[in-house]
Amino acid sequence: MKKSLLLVLAALLSAGSLYAQKDDEAEDQKVDKARLEKKDYLPKINGTLRAKYEYQTEMGAGRFEMRNARVSITGNVLPIVAYKAEVDLSDEGQIKMLDAYARIFPLKGLTVTAGQMRVPFTIDAHRSPHQQYFANRSFIAKQVGNVRDVGLTLGYKLPTSLPLTLEAGLYNGSGLTNQKVWHKEVNYSAKAVLYPVKGWNVTLSVQGIQPEEVWMRSYDIGTYVEFGRFHIEGEYLYKQYSDNAFKDVHAVDAFVNYDLPLRKAFSKISFLARYDMMTDQSDAKTYDEETGRLSITDYKRHRVTGGITLSLSKAFRTDLRLNYEKYFYPEGSIAKESEQDKIVLELMVRF
Repeated sequence: MKKSLLLVLAALLSAGSLYAQKDDEAEDQKVDKARLEKKDYLPKINGTLRAKYEYQTEMGAGRFEMRNARVSITGNVLPIVAYKAEVDLSDEGQIKMLDAYARIFPLKGLTVTAGQMRVPFTIDAHRSPHQQYFANRSFIAKQVGNVRDVGLTLGYKLPTSLPLTLEAGLYNGSGLTNQKVWHKEVNYSAKAVLYPVKGWNVTLSVQGIQPEEVWMRSYDIGTYVEFGRFHIEGEYLYKQYSDNAFKDVHAVDAFVNYDLPLRKAFSKISFLARYDMMTDQSDAKTYDEETGRLSITDYKRHRVTGGITLSLSKAFRTDLRLNYEKYFYPEGSIAKESEQDKIVLELMVRF
């Protein structure tokens, strides 16, 4: 078992990665680096508030929702020791502890993070709420590739002229609230991020999760380019189940964002269009009582989203979003109430 763990970790470190563009982890590392240089040990407090109204056109009904009320504290206790604690006071009305980890910097470019965190996997799933382009996350970020766990993550930025960051880790796999369970196997996740030229990102990810008896192994490739006022992004995820316990899963997310500067009340207006899809998926924990096989927890569907965002700053700080989502389900698929055609109006504030 120990040998297998060492082999897995070695493989991960050779194939893993650090962070996608503009994510919270990158932001945290900038804060850590600045504080190390200034020897500033005062904690920094950040928060994200997202309030939204959704109107479901099929039902002819609407709802108000406090989607997020996140508060985080980051800081340093020593020149090479940092920390982060983040809680969501209203994750769709529930209180959830999100990030809670300690981080050390033993060598230049190397980070060691231990605790509770979002695992390194995909581009879109690694975005924090205030960095999302749309009011609702893509299928990759919400259903297929969304994982937060407890474990150990190693990250390394290669000292080369070609920007390349690596990160890999081992995790419990039993969720955030069930940490006392003993494990003979561990989950793993890894990501590699490369910037061939300025404004062009290429991300490769691999992940293995075993919620109960069945392993789910996922592979993700994503890329985005930023030029002028455009951000164009595409991502593909492929998931397999061990012992053919469930059919393979495919998911796609592709979108374009165009920013138009404004001079008066708002600093810019963004025009967005997205296409995403996913095939039938199982969480590897839900079984059909009649057949004893894994059952579908998320049905196959396609979605087209269009929207505009009015921003009070150039970065993701205060945004007013208006989106329309159109869903397409094949015959036999069952649509959840929250996964049908709807209009979404959202106000996001980051402090």
